[in-house]
Amino acid sequence: MITTPFGATSTAADVLSGVDLTGRRAVVTGGSSGIGAATVRALAGAGAEVTLAVRDVAAGERVAATTIGPPPAVAPLDLADPASVAAFVAAWSGPLDILVNNAGIMATPLLRTARGWELQLATNHLGHFALAVGLHAALAAAGDARIVSVSSVGHVNAGIDFDDINFERRPYDPWVAYGQSKTANILFAVEAARRWADDGIAVNALNPGRITGTNLSRHIGDLANAPASFEPGSTDVSWKDVEQGAATSVLLAGSPLVAGVTGRYFEDCAEAAPHRPGVRRGVAAYALDPEAAERLWQLSA
Repeated sequence: MITTPFGATSTAADVLSGVDLTGRRAVVTGGSSGIGAATVRALAGAGAEVTLAVRDVAAGERVAATTIGPPPAVAPLDLADPASVAAFVAAWSGPLDILVNNAGIMATPLLRTARGWELQLATNHLGHFALAVGLHAALAAAGDARIVSVSSVGHVNAGIDFDDINFERRPYDPWVAYGQSKTANILFAVEAARRWADDGIAVNALNPGRITGTNLSRHIGDLANAPASFEPGSTDVSWKDVEQGAATSVLLAGSPLVAGVTGRYFEDCAEAAPHRPGVRRGVAAYALDPEAAERLWQLSA
């Protein structure tokens, strides 16, 4: 199990203190708010050249304007729209050292994309899958690139239902759909790590923790409709601010402490232990299953 000197209360700035990312190029999806914005600021503060890939360009530009370090670029990206993902990929030029797949939605009502995909799966997983695959050549060109897949402890609520992944026959449950999409984020890391090891691309997933001050819970009203295990006051989950929430992301994106590490799932700046029922920590065995990872890759492609 991989550990670091950092933990649940460490901030993104703590993790990258003394780390020089000058000349490294990074893309952060969802970088206009929450832990995405904190990730942008930490990477840029360490010298990285960051591009914010965001739906709301104006919000992205506001974050860029208040970021210390190399001035970030801002580019439009709607992960639920394949044409938008393709346009972002087509516009990218040169190597890419860091891809942080951070953007996400949670517990939405049943919504579908124009292609009929369930929206949480489409946004949280399929869009990021297409983005990473589209940028593969740029990542490989870097020689030692890193992909960071932001998942959630919510993955323990659901594995992948390969027989009805888009809820076309089974009753829709927003938390099951969210859990499925977050399991997909981990399985992506497992399979991408295997496929792209020879390209020098390290791919890891993480649980950022339960974060205050973000837009992620906008569909559920202060977690009022969440499962009991998500409720404030739970004894097995602590709240973090956005700087603490971004710490594990930037650890995997830029810290030399995890150089060469790939195909793992982290939380609180360390590799997570196996999940134990009733505890909102750890990684479910099905989320690391290599057969499920390969099957999801083929389905996603």
